[in-house]
Amino acid sequence: QVQLQEAGPGLVKPSQTLSLTCTVSGGSIRAAYYYWSWIRQPPGKGLEWMGAIGSSGLTYYSPSLKSRTSISRDTSKNQFTLQLSSVTPEDTAVYYCARQVVMGDTTTRAYWGQGTQVTVSS
Repeated sequence: QVQLQEAGPGLVKPSQTLSLTCTVSGGSIRAAYYYWSWIRQPPGKGLEWMGAIGSSGLTYYSPSLKSRTSISRDTSKNQFTLQLSSVTPEDTAVYYCARQVVMGDTTTRAYWGQGTQVTVSS
């Protein structure tokens, strides 16, 4: 049973870089056919797919966030990481990591972490 767990600071100041790590257990992030994604949900809004890293290590980003987003991985720790730079209060959201077969699919929530609240505030 694959499980994902997000970790990172719950409070980030404006203009700083938000950094979150997803630790995966029960399966390898190098396993073929999967995308390892970051998804967020601002308060009162819908889910937004941010980007993903594939089993080969290739990265994919939402066009609206591409200039501020970086996703990387540490295969030795079976982790992947999100960095979002120059954050503003509009980046306040619950952030999820997920394993996806269809990249960007926010309707199927079979393998998602529980989510972590990140607030951007001074």
